[in-house]
Amino acid sequence: MYKKYIKRFLDIVLSLCILIVLSPLLLVLAVFVRVKLGSPVLFRQKRPGLGERIFTLYKFRTMTDARDENGDLLPDKERLTSFGKFLRATSLDELPEFFNILKGDMSFIGPRPLLVSYLPYYTEEESLRHTVRPGLTGLAQVSGRNFLDWDKRLEKDVEYVKGLSFGMDMKVLFLTVKVVFAKSDVAEDTNQAEGNFAQIRKERLERTGNLKTL
Repeated sequence: MYKKYIKRFLDIVLSLCILIVLSPLLLVLAVFVRVKLGSPVLFRQKRPGLGERIFTLYKFRTMTDARDENGDLLPDKERLTSFGKFLRATSLDELPEFFNILKGDMSFIGPRPLLVSYLPYYTEEESLRHTVRPGLTGLAQVSGRNFLDWDKRLEKDVEYVKGLSFGMDMKVLFLTVKVVFAKSDVAEDTNQAEGNFAQIRKERLERTGNLKTL
């Protein structure tokens, strides 16, 4: 009952209320992002959701478009300003995802939506992460945020899906508040924090032959 009906009902009601209450903050943040980091204000990226359906994820941008003499973007760490670090450390950059929750793309709690290009590299077990809506926060994030290795991160996603309940969601919510206020495990370079997912999974395929067809 909770997984099929109540969870989605709570997502709609809570996301709508939060968007109304936080609308002044969203407006102020949008202005600061525009002034300090440039346009566009929102970072948009395609991610797979429930049933691997592709949707557009929204966040406030946290990096500039600074480039080198050849016109190539500088590494993430060099484009991440102190303001961008603040947005990430406080998770304020995630606030536009409440629109994703209201639309039904996401839930408050669930496996974080990863890149579309990662889809071929999950095991059948790990693909269970797409049998629920992806979340604003999840069990993997409160267990290590950006610095949990990929196997452990995906293992936590599967653990969440298999144990999904109101009690599990309350546990993740409590731990999320704790992590956010501690401002811990924040990555300056997302590429470094996540590592080369495709390469790591291909190497695992060579060792185990246990991944889905590439």
